[in-house]
Amino acid sequence: MTFILPRRPAADAAMAASRTGRLQVYRDDGPICGLLGRLAQGQLPPLPGALVAAFVTSVLLTTGAGEVSGPALFAPVAALLLTGPASTHAHNGRLDWLVPPLIRAIEYGYVAVLGFAFNVSSPLIYILIAVLAYHHYDTVYRTRQKLWPQRWVFAAGLGWEGRMLILAAAGFVGVLPAAYIALAGYLGVLFGAESVRTWTKTGPGTGVMVNLEEEEEIPS
Repeated sequence: MTFILPRRPAADAAMAASRTGRLQVYRDDGPICGLLGRLAQGQLPPLPGALVAAFVTSVLLTTGAGEVSGPALFAPVAALLLTGPASTHAHNGRLDWLVPPLIRAIEYGYVAVLGFAFNVSSPLIYILIAVLAYHHYDTVYRTRQKLWPQRWVFAAGLGWEGRMLILAAAGFVGVLPAAYIALAGYLGVLFGAESVRTWTKTGPGTGVMVNLEEEEEIPS
């Protein structure tokens, strides 16, 4: 017979804090988002803004992709203003787990649609998306092992908002292919080197595997 012991309030609070911390890390915010979040002092819930940002970005990309000064180039600003102020809010709502996927959809969608609309080489688009996907997968897997990424990595990586703003500015001045090459090269070296350095310094069995569904820590 198996007995299930009730969790202590302190343990429940620790698990909730861990889940909230992971969601905020998964956002991959940069310095600009962090600044807006500090100005808002964590008063704005994250989900409404992320939902509106996803909708607005989709509309701007649909109506203005391919135009040198079209609405699509202003999508990063709209997404930043809608999601940035909520970056410091505790992501502890019942559906706040949707926020990081929404931000990923905004960033990946913007990189893809903008690149194809401005006739950027397909391999460049795929390479940049692959670099970003690797970084986000690495971040998720690290947190499962209780290996939290350093803050400087997110700052150096410019955050999702910084990367989108750079691409928008490059599209405006007509150097978008060069921006894709520069971002893919810079971020690939940054995220790849930092990831290799972290994992090579982490011996087997030193992390803690986390069951994301049960929120229980299982020694690896």
